[in-house]
Amino acid sequence: MAATRGTDQLTRAGIPFTLHPYDYDPGAEKIGIAAAAALSLDPHLALKSLMVEVDGKPACCVIPSDASLSMKKVAAAFGGKQAAMMLPAKAEKLTGYHTGGISPFGQRRAVPTGFEASVCGAEKVWINAGQRGLLLGIAPGDALAVTGGKAVALIA
Repeated sequence: MAATRGTDQLTRAGIPFTLHPYDYDPGAEKIGIAAAAALSLDPHLALKSLMVEVDGKPACCVIPSDASLSMKKVAAAFGGKQAAMMLPAKAEKLTGYHTGGISPFGQRRAVPTGFEASVCGAEKVWINAGQRGLLLGIAPGDALAVTGGKAVALIA
């Protein structure tokens, strides 16, 4: 697999990670669940990166693929009043990644990032590496450190 901006950022920071390619299914109803199934991973530890806007400002939420965001919790986590999903075209332009391959690592523009607190105690989680069909395994503490993210309650 080719390097991505996300894997480049982790390598430069000296963060250990493992790569896990899989056959990406663009027709999958839930891409994160399909990725977890393809790699025989616990879907609660296979995380998806969702781009949101809180009071009109961009942010990234990293949550389990088997969970849904609570917009009320997202707004509170980022100190705002209202939160909404970012339109896919805007998310792609902001991050430099295609939907289905958005990673919290190596985004074109760094934005505040929140990781669902319930997964932050795990030994390892799997997150998109910045390309469709490629997850990376990483310790949650390392993911938080390299993104400057925070562990917060984000899911419904």
